Amino acid sequence: MLRRASLIHGLAVAVWAAALLLPAVARADGPRERLSLDAGWLFHHGEVPAPAVKGHGASYHQAKAGGVVGAGGAEFDDSSWRRLDLPHDWAIEQAFDRQENASQGYRARGIGWYRRYLQLPESDRGRHIELQFDGVATHSTVWVNGIVVNRNWSGYNGRAIDITPYLRYGDEVNSIAVRVDAEAQEGWWYEGAGIYRHAWLVKRDTLHIATDGLYANPVQRGGRWTLPVEVQVDNTGEAGRAAVVALQVTGPDGAVVAQGETRVRVAALDSATARLTLDIRQPELWSPRSPRLYRVRAVLRQPGAGPLREIDATELHTGFRTARFDAERGFFLNGEPLKLQGVCIHQDHAGVGVAVPTAIWEFRLRRLQDMGVNAVRFAHNAVAPEVMDLADRLGLLVMDENRNFSSSPEAMAQLAWLVRRDRNRPSVILWSLFNEEPLQGSWQGREMARRMAAEIKRLDPSRPVTAGMHDGLFADRNASEVLDVVGVNYQVHAYDRYHREHPGRPMFSSEDTSAYMTRGAWRSDRQAQVLGSHDDEPSSWGQTHRDAWRHIAERPFMAGGFVWSGFDYHGEPTPFEWPSASTFFGALDLCGFPKAAFYIRQAQWVKDRTVVKILPHWNWSGSEGQPVKVMVATNAPRVRLLLNGQTIVEQAADRDGIVSVDLPYALGRLEAVALQGARELARDTVETSGVPARLVLTADRAVLAGDGRDAVPVTVSAVDAQGRAVPTANLKVRFETTGAGRLIGVGNGDPNSHEPSKAPERSLFNGLAQAILQTERDGQGPLRLRATADGLASAELVLEVRTARVPSVPAAEVVSRVGGWRISPPQAARPDPNQVLAENDMNSWGWGEPPIRQSAESTETWRAYRTSLRLRADRNDGQGRLRFQQIAGQAEVWVDGVKIGEKTSPEPAPLSLPLAQGSGWRTMTVLVRAQPGEPSGLIGRVSIERGAGKAAP
Repeated sequence: MLRRASLIHGLAVAVWAAALLLPAVARADGPRERLSLDAGWLFHHGEVPAPAVKGHGASYHQAKAGGVVGAGGAEFDDSSWRRLDLPHDWAIEQAFDRQENASQGYRARGIGWYRRYLQLPESDRGRHIELQFDGVATHSTVWVNGIVVNRNWSGYNGRAIDITPYLRYGDEVNSIAVRVDAEAQEGWWYEGAGIYRHAWLVKRDTLHIATDGLYANPVQRGGRWTLPVEVQVDNTGEAGRAAVVALQVTGPDGAVVAQGETRVRVAALDSATARLTLDIRQPELWSPRSPRLYRVRAVLRQPGAGPLREIDATELHTGFRTARFDAERGFFLNGEPLKLQGVCIHQDHAGVGVAVPTAIWEFRLRRLQDMGVNAVRFAHNAVAPEVMDLADRLGLLVMDENRNFSSSPEAMAQLAWLVRRDRNRPSVILWSLFNEEPLQGSWQGREMARRMAAEIKRLDPSRPVTAGMHDGLFADRNASEVLDVVGVNYQVHAYDRYHREHPGRPMFSSEDTSAYMTRGAWRSDRQAQVLGSHDDEPSSWGQTHRDAWRHIAERPFMAGGFVWSGFDYHGEPTPFEWPSASTFFGALDLCGFPKAAFYIRQAQWVKDRTVVKILPHWNWSGSEGQPVKVMVATNAPRVRLLLNGQTIVEQAADRDGIVSVDLPYALGRLEAVALQGARELARDTVETSGVPARLVLTADRAVLAGDGRDAVPVTVSAVDAQGRAVPTANLKVRFETTGAGRLIGVGNGDPNSHEPSKAPERSLFNGLAQAILQTERDGQGPLRLRATADGLASAELVLEVRTARVPSVPAAEVVSRVGGWRISPPQAARPDPNQVLAENDMNSWGWGEPPIRQSAESTETWRAYRTSLRLRADRNDGQGRLRFQQIAGQAEVWVDGVKIGEKTSPEPAPLSLPLAQGSGWRTMTVLVRAQPGEPSGLIGRVSIERGAGKAAP
């Protein structure tokens, strides 16, 4: 009993003494820091089996916080792992494999692991720190310093994880580990694999505005605009606190248009919401033609007698606009009728999979706008936040779609996250609950939809709720009964009947068309899995582009439609399977190169400029005198066709904007002239070319930001000796980059190609290929891309990279921290360094983590400290060293029963000892003898370091 009491007293003294040694907590109050965590990750493709847990001791330890065994552990050996930056999609790196899932694009997914190390200054102690992931495909578990902090079961929702309790500061190193299960799949399309969106570390005061806690959605009533604002304030501190919430609204020109403030008090470990309504006089309205954005900034300030001190701040952009759906007249924006000219798109792109840089997203969205698109359905899931930012800024209306149809707590949390994130955005006009769910026409589906819709209305009562229904519309009980606006997929036959039977319910086409084309191909060859581009290959359930839009355009009650699809995408290789590995649905191919459908939709949708496009090319060598089907897509009333300067035909465009004729082929120049009466509006030309003579590189932009994120698509083509494009070229092109960037992906839009996406070469497909370049972090100066091909003149492109930085968390070098110490009771005699503790003895020796500072009691001056070491491979090469930052007292160090060194002086001092190469697991015992009345113990960090001259990989 006396010995037990002595042990408890000794541990209490150690805890008290250790607390005294901690530096004063720096109250790092002030504006938040949002730091990129993209750089410096270590990656392992495949499962990392954890050691088998056997025996009482091992079982006991693995059940404790921080005691995880395997790759989630803080001290796991990841020295052989690959180093990379996020975003990262490992699936796109894999070779095509016929045995893999066709829907996922015949690429292996499986399991993957990521690890990263970071250090936090002592000044961060006492702040609230969040780890944020914007998206991980698909299921994932996150550990911080060996402690499980989060599990997530969707590849599409972001999360903000409070990791404050698990962190270390100063010279300590923190570990983050993420296990990604991409065997799990949520969709029937290519979903990628890995941490494929950005990661962040956000530092704030313990009293702070919550993530997605600022809500500012404009309201118009009676011609008067107000901006009701809600600010959720969280307090993770130890005491209740009061604050002032100050709001400021600035207009598109940067001028302040409204401001106000209110007070809030938040109890410890609680939340409170501050509310304030601001009047906004005559705001500039947001629309696709004029996407005017207002900035709302919320500042949290400390109240008091002196000047108010800023504690935290955040901001968002919003827009003033009205949107409503009418059951008879369709959709109205700002009181004006507007037909939704939409497309459905997935989130992958050629060469990069789902790890799509923001600049490539902007390229994609601008391409769609050029087609005449004013609305996008992100199918069938939330997209990255920066993509939603682009929709706001570019003026695209958004059907914001939920992934998992369920009213379970997990699914409802994902739905609530989506609404909270996007409910401020002027681009969002619809919340979509689901797509084509088998239960949509049942009582179960209705009840799930009812609960989900109610959750949306609780968070955002301003926008209507919809869903994409492909059946069940006329069932006795079905999900459409609880929808504000009914989305119909493909059922053109249901448009009139549903409107007739439910005259008060607005409706639109949430998905239509599903017509096939191979970009640059003009004759179908199903044996070769090639489909022609004359808009005569609809799917069995869909329609041609012309028919699909006609069904919508002719019905005023139809608010518009969303074409399946805007772009081709990996996976779901309909109508074929192997060797096809991507789809044929897109109006643009995987690279964003237009197909014929792009120009057909331009003719249907574009109103502010003249469209005239000849389809197809005019390279038909060997077909002289034979008829070639020529289509001209135009929004002009008439078209005149000239061949080699001679008028062949002049014809009115049909109701779909198409002029179609069969022309006998002859070498030369074919021109289409768009006419209104006798007045020429515009013209397009195609010309017979010769054989390829040289390559051409065309970048989407000439100047890039050297932040390690900016990227640019480069079009690769071939021209003949006269500089004419060769649309039939299919030769292989090799790439070389130098300077302030790198090649991150290649593609050519061929759905049957099995060439790798990550390679320094790619074949042209029907005249085109694409190379995607990305800048280096801290890049500056020229970025050069050189393209070569056998027998052709090479091409070189030089881009300018300008200095730009994203605030980020440096990747720390791993420090092999030695922890998990057992501490013997004090004793008078020197302990046996090889004393064996019973495996189930968790109590006779204490527990501790350095710094451990203890006092000698009378003559009991000896203690033993013991732990198990796991040596990383880069420390177990005979060059590693065992380093004690400070030992107080005389000490002996024993490893696996062998004494490897000692410290003879009792004064506190460091000790560094060499470690011989050997077993990866070792038992270390440190015997410490204190001077009576003096402190003793491991009063500094214990670590295993690389040998001299060894550098981090």
